Amino acid sequence: MAHALSPTMTVREFENGYWYREQLKEFAEIIGIPAATKLRKDELEKAIVVFLRTGNAALPTKRSLSRTGLKDVERGLHLHLRIENYTSNRETKDFIIEQGRRMAPDVRMKSGVWYRLNRWREERITSGAPPTYGDLVKQYIVLNKMQRFERIPIRCYNYFVADFLAADKKATRAGIIAAWNELKKLDVPKDYASWVKARAKRKAKSR
Repeated sequence: MAHALSPTMTVREFENGYWYREQLKEFAEIIGIPAATKLRKDELEKAIVVFLRTGNAALPTKRSLSRTGLKDVERGLHLHLRIENYTSNRETKDFIIEQGRRMAPDVRMKSGVWYRLNRWREERITSGAPPTYGDLVKQYIVLNKMQRFERIPIRCYNYFVADFLAADKKATRAGIIAAWNELKKLDVPKDYASWVKARAKRKAKSR
């Protein structure tokens, strides 16, 4: 397994490695990906995969990465306000939560809502149809009322834990963390299924 990011590594080596955001950001800057310091981890990963496949260091998103003018919270948040300069802070979140409760008193916060709400907002803005804060609150309610979210196509610790517990309800936190740390060192995709397969192969070889 590759232990360092390199412009000559394969996509497989990259995807089977475990990289922190700071590592990805520094590497993205080295290979010339625009605005690397402002990208999310998933965006950095996407841009690096494109570079390794094509040699093209391209911006992986159409969302605005620079902000000018007054922030929306400084303009005064209200339901009819068009989103122009969104700030993901406590004041904005409290506004969305409070308005959501007024529209749907039975709504309860679900894990994963903010991530999906932010991606929905970004998609609407990049499509040329920026929503209002009222639209955002309505989508917040829709997301919180969903029975189950579709899984985001990324490999991460939270999904590993969820899959581990689904397969072994008696698993301990210490056991799961040990398994995750073991998986990070393996030359396989970073998900539970890959850990199970690698473990089975190791047991078969030891027989």
